[in-house]
Amino acid sequence: MKYYGAVEAGGTKFVCSIASDPDHYVEEIRFPTTNPQETIGKTIDFFKEQMKKYTLKSIGVASFGPIDLHPDSPTYGYITSTPKPGWKDTDLIGPLEKELGLPCAFDTDVNGAALAEYRWGNPENVKSLVYYTIGTGVGAGAVIDGKPVHGLLHPEAGHVLLRRDPEKDPYQGHCPFHGDCLEGLCAGPAIQDRFGISADKLGENHPFWDVFANYLAQTCVAQILMLSPEKIVLGGGVMHQEHVFPKIRKEVLKLLNGYVQSTAITEHIDKYITPPVLGDRAGACGAVALAQSAETE
Repeated sequence: MKYYGAVEAGGTKFVCSIASDPDHYVEEIRFPTTNPQETIGKTIDFFKEQMKKYTLKSIGVASFGPIDLHPDSPTYGYITSTPKPGWKDTDLIGPLEKELGLPCAFDTDVNGAALAEYRWGNPENVKSLVYYTIGTGVGAGAVIDGKPVHGLLHPEAGHVLLRRDPEKDPYQGHCPFHGDCLEGLCAGPAIQDRFGISADKLGENHPFWDVFANYLAQTCVAQILMLSPEKIVLGGGVMHQEHVFPKIRKEVLKLLNGYVQSTAITEHIDKYITPPVLGDRAGACGAVALAQSAETE
């Protein structure tokens, strides 16, 4: 059995694992994301100890961002302009490769989750999907033909601008960069800031969920019109409120207004916009998927 190292590098916590695939996790450790020196040091120590027991083929790192993914860049492997205090311009991959002597694959946490859903949570065998995480932050990853989408940088679809109705939602937004972008309106901290309680305490009948559904529907419609993915997956802590999914689907159909004529949407939207098959493990499984790609490159 082949073993891989996996790092789900989140802004709140790091999850480091040894695994073969989603069904075979043999070791795991979780610790808070403190300062870079301490957090990266704990990551290295974990893998050095595990490498005494397991022969690792490679390591995958699925990280919060923004990050530099261009191998020819002097800051490749860095977390760049993050609002996370103390982490701006931090070299994450360099120390891991130097200390562990293994190839490291590096991508955003949401691209990793998208890759994991594509590889292991894809019963329809679609060739393209978009994965959103709506939690402490909002991000999106896209996979087409088995490859995460990169471009000038990497997708930052959590910061797209939405049409906000000031009467229905007078909240000005929580994002320090853009105010009322998608993350600024729909992330967990934005909901907490609005109402003084977390999303899971609002209750299914709270009127905000209709507003929220409209924002997520706008987001899905934008992806449908731009990338035309064969599936959209909505994950993250806020999306544990699964009662919102029917509202989002209904609103997507309303906003599209018959323009996109595909039975995947018009007749089977419940299979088109879904929660992640891998659930909250999508991020960690994404790091395993990245590690496997590092071995084959």
